[in-house]
Amino acid sequence: MNILDKIRTSITYFDGGMGTLLQARGLKPGELPETWNILHPEIIAEIHSSYYAAGSNIITTNTFGANSFKYDGKDGRYSVEEVVQAGVRIAVQQRDKELGKPGAGEPSAVPGAGEPSPVPRYVALDIGPLGKMLKPLGDLEFEEAVTRFAEIVRAGAPCGADVILIETMNDCYETKAAVLAAKENSDLPVFVTCVYDERKKLMTGADPQAMAAMLEGLGVDAIGMNCSLGPEQMLSVVPELAAAASIPVIVSPNAGLPRTENGKTVYDVDAETFAGFMRKIVNAGAHIIGGCCGTTPEYIKAEIAATKDLPLPELRDKHRPVVSSYSHAVYFDDVPVLIGERLNPTGKKLLKAALREKNMDYVMQEAIKQAECGAEVLDVNVGLPEISEAEMLPECVFAVQSVTDVPLQLDTGDADALACALRMYNGKPMINSVNGKAESMAAVFPLAKKYGGLIVALTLDENGIPATAEGRFAIAKRIMEEAGKYGIRPCDLIFDPLALTISSDKYAALTALETIELIKNRLGGICSLGISNISFGLPHRDFITASFFTMALQKGLKAAIMNPFSVEMMKAYRSFLALNAMDDNCLQYLAFAQTVSETVQAASAGKTTGSAAETSGSGSLKDAIVHGLKEKSANIAAVLLETKEPMSLIHEEIIPALDEVGAGFEEKRIYLPQLLMSAEAATSAFDVIRACIPAGDGTAPKIILATVKGDIHDIGKNIVRVLLENYSYRVVDLGKDVPPEKIVETAVKENIRMVGLSALMTTTVPAMEETIKQLRAAGWDGMVAVGGAVLTQEYADMIGADVYAKNAMDTVKEANRFFGR
Repeated sequence: MNILDKIRTSITYFDGGMGTLLQARGLKPGELPETWNILHPEIIAEIHSSYYAAGSNIITTNTFGANSFKYDGKDGRYSVEEVVQAGVRIAVQQRDKELGKPGAGEPSAVPGAGEPSPVPRYVALDIGPLGKMLKPLGDLEFEEAVTRFAEIVRAGAPCGADVILIETMNDCYETKAAVLAAKENSDLPVFVTCVYDERKKLMTGADPQAMAAMLEGLGVDAIGMNCSLGPEQMLSVVPELAAAASIPVIVSPNAGLPRTENGKTVYDVDAETFAGFMRKIVNAGAHIIGGCCGTTPEYIKAEIAATKDLPLPELRDKHRPVVSSYSHAVYFDDVPVLIGERLNPTGKKLLKAALREKNMDYVMQEAIKQAECGAEVLDVNVGLPEISEAEMLPECVFAVQSVTDVPLQLDTGDADALACALRMYNGKPMINSVNGKAESMAAVFPLAKKYGGLIVALTLDENGIPATAEGRFAIAKRIMEEAGKYGIRPCDLIFDPLALTISSDKYAALTALETIELIKNRLGGICSLGISNISFGLPHRDFITASFFTMALQKGLKAAIMNPFSVEMMKAYRSFLALNAMDDNCLQYLAFAQTVSETVQAASAGKTTGSAAETSGSGSLKDAIVHGLKEKSANIAAVLLETKEPMSLIHEEIIPALDEVGAGFEEKRIYLPQLLMSAEAATSAFDVIRACIPAGDGTAPKIILATVKGDIHDIGKNIVRVLLENYSYRVVDLGKDVPPEKIVETAVKENIRMVGLSALMTTTVPAMEETIKQLRAAGWDGMVAVGGAVLTQEYADMIGADVYAKNAMDTVKEANRFFGR
């Protein structure tokens, strides 16, 4: 049976953990698990066979950490091709034995499974994260990430795998890079599972709705979660994923939380308890289940016994029009959505100048202000005759996504520019636009199918804009029919009935409003409008525009491109929501009314000359840092240095800004990308200030940071380094895959009193414990802080760490406490 048919007709079972079983069979601390594909193939084959014997339908290859950052084929090391191909071949041979295929190769002396199995058997090419953060949070370029993932796919897919499993992903952007690599280099189905924390978020902030929107847009075949949490904690996430997804949901929990006993890693949920939770997880909406760290064939056998009698959860296409950013999704089938229009150069001299000068700081500030005023999506248009849209649009999109998590509308008529922007966009965007012309649909629909997006469809064609609502409706219907030929669902279209100016056509407003009704009632479609077009050429345009906006909302308009700085427009919108029971307890209206009142009071006192929206933010160094504006932070710091002492700027502006952002991070109001961008902005300001500070005596505390032996994942360590440096610590970054001896030697020789150790994988935690033992054996009595996805407070205590840092800000707080700062 084809694997896609299997997952849609009955519950499907993955295997369980690999690392824990390898450790039990002698994998040493710091030893790379994937090398056993070559050095000990008989053990890998035995593990695969044991999972098949337990009842697993899908076994995953021992290639999770295999990428060319770790396996580059240099200096006697294996290449990524060698370890991946060896891993896939072992798994495929075990599958073929199970299926009784003639001529199945023998990777080892492990006996075959006997009679052909009646149970469907498959092999998943396992791909894990690269261990680096992508720009702007790290230094890895998006296209390099795609290339590194593509190497894995090209090596493993032709060797007989049935599906590609991209798992343990904790960054929306890296996930997209991996999916593109899989799709562009193989025809195999693609499954994706991510790591959610107790907040139901990825490390970089994405929630289940955001990941479902992006991944379905990219065309993956199943989505879900694995690692980090036990089954009890994952149970609360499953209903959200199942409610958002129109494709099968995967759930592979850890065996609870890890701890050490007699030097070995154990977990706190036994097989029977695990199986009981997995039954609840299937009932909550999971279609594919398995296990992750700490689970064994015993766990898989128990979960199969507990769930095999359950019906497959119903799988329904949710038909929800949606866009997303790196953090959240915005749906268009409920409350009308505001699309900020201020990043379109038409009629905006300052923006035109900024685009010509490549002044991204201005672009970012405009984006921030619109988001603060309530825009839920931002239109990004760089259309100027003298500008290459293919170069500028991706640059602007990258800049805006660096400082705000609001989804974007990619607004261009240039197919090359659209392709570039869609590829690097972090999430599922709006695509503005397509129209009824054959050449337009032929250019846009293939791009939308590949990258995903909510497509704005203009009701015009080769004959122009029809004068009647019926004519515009006919174009909308034709566009929907043509989109279906490309596999684009009706819910991924939003129609623009085109509001023309009433100063030249007195029926323009009425025609647009009638078209909205026709598309809603006859086509089941939704509409968006560029509201301000209606009032061109008239005085006090906001009066007309706001009234038209209200009329359109009454007809069923689901989105409006508008000026969020306009009090009249926002008044119409907030009032409409309150009057139509779309604003619980009128809270949004009350907040808006308060803002307007404060603006009026300030204006009457002569304290401001513009709206509160347009003058939001004091322009202080602290505000620039909080918003993550690097160039602005540096510029403000340079100006302030003319009147203030360097150290006062650090203590009065930089540190309070970082404290504010850190508090927001801890309170779950902001996410890691915002935290890091604020840290980068603080660094920009600090670099300017530092040049004016006399050379110090080198007394600032030093801290060692290192990712332990065998682990190449330096994401967490790098985040900690940035924050510690912004709190004026001197960081000695020893890098990744660092032997215990080097850490001990550096700590003792340089008399460094604090060491921070990071590990992402279960298999490398023993190397962390060994490092701590060697530090103590050397007589070093400083503080050891440990962190990483697999760590817990109990685990940290058991391996002898002084401090468990759950996140980067915890490390800063513990350092401040230890050094009395």
